[in-house]
Amino acid sequence: ASFTISLHKVDNTTITINLRPGVSPSCLIRVKNVMESDLKIKPGENVTFAFTCNTPEKYFIMEIQKNIDCVSGPCPFGDVHLYPPGLPRLNRTYIWDVKASTKAGLELKFSTPWLRQIEPGETCPDSISYNINSSIDEAMVNIGTFCRNGSVSRVKLLGGVVMSLHLPWHSLLTTSGFNIANGSSIKRLCIIESTLKGVSSITLMSPNYPLGFPEDELMTWQFVIPSNMRASVFFHNYSLSNCERKEERVEYYIPGSPSNPEVFKLSDSQPANIAGSFNMSLQGCDQDAQNPGILRLLFQVLVQPPQVDENVTHLVDLSKEKNMTVTIHLEGWPSQIPLMSEPICLICKDPRTCDRVLTLASGAVYRISFLCKDLSRLRITAEKGIGCTDIRRCQRNIYSLSVPKVITRLPIRLHKFIWKLLATNLINIEITSPYLKLQQPIPEQRCNTSYSYSIVSATPETELHVGIFCPGGSIEKIQMRNNITITLKTLGKGSINESVPQDLKMSFVPHIKDECTFTVSPKPKAKVYLQTPNSPYGLPPHVSISWFIVVPSKQTARLRFSGDRVGVACETGRAYVNVKEETPGAEEITRREDELLPQPRDMHHSFWVNISNCKPVDKTQLALQFWVTFADKQIDLGIILAVVAGAGVLTAIGLTVCCVKKKKKKTQNPMVGVYNANVNTQMPGKKVFFEKGRQNNESHVYAVIDDAGVYGHLLKESNGSVAPEVDVYRPFDGPVGSLPPSPPPFSFKKDIKRSSNTGEEPPPLTDTDQDNYTFAYQKSGLSKDNGDANEKD
Repeated sequence: ASFTISLHKVDNTTITINLRPGVSPSCLIRVKNVMESDLKIKPGENVTFAFTCNTPEKYFIMEIQKNIDCVSGPCPFGDVHLYPPGLPRLNRTYIWDVKASTKAGLELKFSTPWLRQIEPGETCPDSISYNINSSIDEAMVNIGTFCRNGSVSRVKLLGGVVMSLHLPWHSLLTTSGFNIANGSSIKRLCIIESTLKGVSSITLMSPNYPLGFPEDELMTWQFVIPSNMRASVFFHNYSLSNCERKEERVEYYIPGSPSNPEVFKLSDSQPANIAGSFNMSLQGCDQDAQNPGILRLLFQVLVQPPQVDENVTHLVDLSKEKNMTVTIHLEGWPSQIPLMSEPICLICKDPRTCDRVLTLASGAVYRISFLCKDLSRLRITAEKGIGCTDIRRCQRNIYSLSVPKVITRLPIRLHKFIWKLLATNLINIEITSPYLKLQQPIPEQRCNTSYSYSIVSATPETELHVGIFCPGGSIEKIQMRNNITITLKTLGKGSINESVPQDLKMSFVPHIKDECTFTVSPKPKAKVYLQTPNSPYGLPPHVSISWFIVVPSKQTARLRFSGDRVGVACETGRAYVNVKEETPGAEEITRREDELLPQPRDMHHSFWVNISNCKPVDKTQLALQFWVTFADKQIDLGIILAVVAGAGVLTAIGLTVCCVKKKKKKTQNPMVGVYNANVNTQMPGKKVFFEKGRQNNESHVYAVIDDAGVYGHLLKESNGSVAPEVDVYRPFDGPVGSLPPSPPPFSFKKDIKRSSNTGEEPPPLTDTDQDNYTFAYQKSGLSKDNGDANEKD
């Protein structure tokens, strides 16, 4: 098919057809039997041509440029037409280059559905786009690129304008969609008007974005919004230039505001909850010639209806907190940021200072409100730091790791609360849960609580994930080295409020031996599952972990490991598992990584389990699980029977002895043990020890002494001295009470003999020697004087 294009000279329009960049000339243009790869038709020319292929749109693009001079002659104001008609269906660009005086402004007014500004590199869904450039004294400024279906209804420019419309080859669009009107001088680079009729969110950019805004320029955005709607402004991306004079700023003109214009820095939180229409202006500065920098801005305007409870405020008193921040945000923040086209929830710390994310710092009191239909979309993330550099000052302090009531009372669900515990090298951290206690969630021991704790021990070089824990277990205490991060996180649809119990506490303690030590204090008849930290990735090399399991006095604990071996091969060092009861003389069970783990065994006392890692080879990791089952102690039936049998034997022996004694008493000779009443039993001048003496109470009179108990005839002389033998009675050496004295333990004194040569008297009797017993016995010969004070045959 051939095409004929006739251009009127007065239209000042030029058409150029060129090969698409990077396309081989497989298709050509034939003009009067001449093959060309491009074609240019100037004003006043009439050209007929054809393509040598059936799909010229794959090879060629077309540009139609119309020059309009509004300086030397009148401007053709009104609707802009797509001229000339009957063009071939190629990807084409219409360009209107309008020259105008800077003393008068030009206005581009767009028909509905208006325009939507897009970022550089972004494409329009229908491939139809507009590009607006301002031309002032031969300097070009890119106002922006736009798609159809948006809110930009008008653009006013100072001086000339170069307007482009890009159409794909298959587009059936027959009108340009805008008109040009004369306007008064605007005294600024441009004014972009955006009309928002209902709930909406738009994104706009400064001219030349992402390149720099022109030096010392001013531009304005006008927002036309119904008075019953509320608008909020958010800056998402901006940078500042290096100013020599003036200051870059943003100015707002808000009808009804007592302080128009309201001036903000680009780094400030921008106004929110604005009722109705308003203007926003961006002002540049005089830049440093050597290092100008770049002023650029990308921002969002959100329009939504007023909220029913927008005047309801919530008190957040952080005045007594230290090193704490509270951030209120949308669910999924910061990894998932909602599209800017979606209406979002706003958090306000005053009626005009609102944002999608609000961070409150400790040491102040806030009154916040929410511009949000559905508060369930909001979450709270809080963080608190606790540090210690001197153990002498910190050791006595116990810190509560509970979520403050000021957070639990807000109508927003807590996402997580983070405690960062910082200590120097010689100071360690102890975590306790004295009442609720902790457990490690594993398939056999699941958490059924509304929250859990994640505990991480970290140094600048290494990080040890101690594990996930939840309340309701048996772990009462955890001691750890290094800096610790504890994160409380809600589970599922769980929430933290004042009715949810919390009892986690922490303190700083002196240096500990292992990287981590657990104290396990179970409930009676409990079954406790425990596993090494950093599961399932395994303990880091050369890390030692210990568990102290408390066994109640009336219980036994059965220890069982989940596997047969440690399951790690060592490159350097050895991996060990040690088990030892906390009782004197207890055997310590030690197994290396190449040995079988201990068999299930009963522990009758509190005991230790220690697991130490080596440097593993390849990708083998030490990840071990064990469990302890508690039960009441069972008394062995054999022991009971043995005790009963022993008692029976003793009883039988006792009865036999009694019977024998009675029988002997009946058949014995008359008694041979006679009390000597003439013996003086008290020392002269000595005070009697008790009122009723032994002479009166007869407590020392032996009624009878068995023949077997008469030992006098067993005394023998040996080398001139008497050597008492076993069972020889000696005088009682202790004080005398009102009851008969018990025999002292067996101890023997040598008899004191008078020396016939020296005539020495025996030593005087002491108080303990005043009670003497005299025994009669059968004489087998002469008896020696035994040295008593009185003697009677």
